[in-house]
Amino acid sequence: MTPDARTLGLVATAAQAADSIKAEQIVAFNVSVRCPLTDVFLIASGGSDRQVGAIVDAVERRVDEAGGHLVRREGDSTARWVLLDYGEFVVHVQHADDREFYGLDRLWKDCPRVALPAEIGLATSRDALEAAS
Repeated sequence: MTPDARTLGLVATAAQAADSIKAEQIVAFNVSVRCPLTDVFLIASGGSDRQVGAIVDAVERRVDEAGGHLVRREGDSTARWVLLDYGEFVVHVQHADDREFYGLDRLWKDCPRVALPAEIGLATSRDALEAAS
């Protein structure tokens, strides 16, 4: 099953919000065939607990402004892995170490990727290139 246009638009908004806080490795999977509870998982990483919290706040604010309705928010106490459940899609923001350990990308790798706006990740890539120079 393909997520509807509204869901894909909200996922793109969430990805752009995460990217604006320099989230890393932003990826979305269409999990609708394997997971009957939701259509899309959006996964993003932060390098610190503070960055994870900032990414989550930005995503929540921008998706709310775009008309998304947050059903549940979990994981705030540690800011290592925060889950934002919007019903039709779920946003996972993880500390980079936790993302590697839990391997959500590996668990869902057989699911089709959801296309995200082309500019996602460009600022982070440019910053990495400048730092290497």
